[in-house]
Amino acid sequence: MAIDKQKAILFGAAAAVRLFLFTAFPSLPNLLTGRVEISTPVTSFKRLQEGLFLYTHNVSPYDGGVFHQAPLLLPLFSLLPNPSTYPFATNLLYTIVDLLGASALMQIAETGQSVSSRLFTSPRKDLRWSNIAIGASFLFSPFTIATCIARPTSALANFFVLSSIAKATQGASITSILALAFASYLSFHPILLFPPLLLMLYDAHVTSSKASPNPIGFSLAHVGGLATALGMLLYLSAILTGSWEFLAATYGVRLLLPDLTPNVGLWWYFFTEMFDSFREFFLGVFWLHILSYVGGLTFRLRQQPLFVVTSLLGIFAIFQPYPSIADSSLYLALVPLYRHIFPLMRYSFLASSTLLYASFLGPAFYYLWIYAGSGNANFFYAITLVWSLGLSVVVGDSLYAVLRDEWEVERPEMQGKEVRRI
Repeated sequence: MAIDKQKAILFGAAAAVRLFLFTAFPSLPNLLTGRVEISTPVTSFKRLQEGLFLYTHNVSPYDGGVFHQAPLLLPLFSLLPNPSTYPFATNLLYTIVDLLGASALMQIAETGQSVSSRLFTSPRKDLRWSNIAIGASFLFSPFTIATCIARPTSALANFFVLSSIAKATQGASITSILALAFASYLSFHPILLFPPLLLMLYDAHVTSSKASPNPIGFSLAHVGGLATALGMLLYLSAILTGSWEFLAATYGVRLLLPDLTPNVGLWWYFFTEMFDSFREFFLGVFWLHILSYVGGLTFRLRQQPLFVVTSLLGIFAIFQPYPSIADSSLYLALVPLYRHIFPLMRYSFLASSTLLYASFLGPAFYYLWIYAGSGNANFFYAITLVWSLGLSVVVGDSLYAVLRDEWEVERPEMQGKEVRRI
């Protein structure tokens, strides 16, 4: 009962902060929506409104070449009042999405999968933060709050990713696959989380039933379920738009990067400077780079599939075509689940300092480039490289800490001793 009361207070305070910011600063949502650190061409709320205007006037939302988001978002947001006149309903929707995402994150923490999976139990399993603390770290993160106020569609995708992970830790195959299908439908790249999520579902089924299902049959059934769910979403989208043109306008944009609007990622500047004759080659290289992490991490850390999901989300926040701080907030929300490896991490101060440095100077550098005219594209791209470096240090250092934690289980006599590569 005490935990429920604490959870109610936490959620009430988080909702109050968001609704206060929406109400007390009515111009803040439009200000943040225009920030390239928060909104991208494939998640921007302004672009969603432009697509919605065309949709409500019986014009294809993809005719203008501006709207690059999933078609099924249109009937959802068309049910809400015009946010420029009556913004409360839209603001309340995004507030509720954040609260539901935090609830899913707390469910993940309750299962204890981060410290004790079916095949591995950390010797530091008692070193954990409470579910309330983990939920609070997500709800009161400046990145999460800024994302909620700016209202990009990435907030919805983050909720479905967290829901899919939460249901996977509980062994709820159908709801986990459905949530992953919705997340992949909205953002495309979450489909790469399927292998570690499949391992989590398999482990949960083995633990609950005390019998091992056939791995091949289990995998094929879930692959079929995911393909069916995605197929239905795409088919409904085709019915809604009257054609399949949305595929090129949504997922084709993510794959081929035709819109080079600046963001916090690494792709836009590289392909701005790239000769057209080499563009296809480097697009393939960049995507293969992202794909290469999925198999390697899933195989090496198969005993801890939840950490594989966490690490992949960090990699997506760095290397996907159109990243934003919404992707970083999702990754950083899962990192506190691994409180037990923090003593093993070596560069925590460096990583946190780098992220804070980039967070404060990023907007300043963008202002100097776009508005003051005191810099150029290199000026802003340099600070995005620093941001990506900070996230890379967190991902790499946490990976080292988890491997060291596993190694100390195998070699308990080496616990606390220095490791040197010879």
